Amino acid sequence: MFFGQFHHNIDDKGRLTIPSRYRDLLAAEEAYVMRGFDQNLMVFPASAFERISRRVEQMNLTDPKVRLLRRLVFAGTSQLEIDKTGRILLPQFLRQNYIKDSSAVVVGVGNYFEIWTPERWAGQEGLLHEDSLAHMFADLMLTSE
Repeated sequence: MFFGQFHHNIDDKGRLTIPSRYRDLLAAEEAYVMRGFDQNLMVFPASAFERISRRVEQMNLTDPKVRLLRRLVFAGTSQLEIDKTGRILLPQFLRQNYIKDSSAVVVGVGNYFEIWTPERWAGQEGLLHEDSLAHMFADLMLTSE
């Protein structure tokens, strides 16, 4: 499971070192990076990405939202390789729109992790520190069972 947050630099070639804990989780399978839903990037192990892609492929093609989602998922995704030093190369088309700086915040969110600019992550952190979080999430019926 991916959890925690880490600040890392992106080199001039677009390579980002991912946390060693994350590398261990990805060691057994391929990984994919895709556009996120919140002006971020999402990195999935192959098994998680395959579940998402199967679900998207089952959706009704006559629905314009579905076609847009298919473009987001499939045109906005790239397969990743982890080099010997634990870096991934973020494709230029994703960097230019989502990670323009030389630094990033890598955030674990369960079965995948996200990559944010520090500024956009600060905005998300602000949302997580609101006083009304319990009220905001009450309808999700989160339990420990």
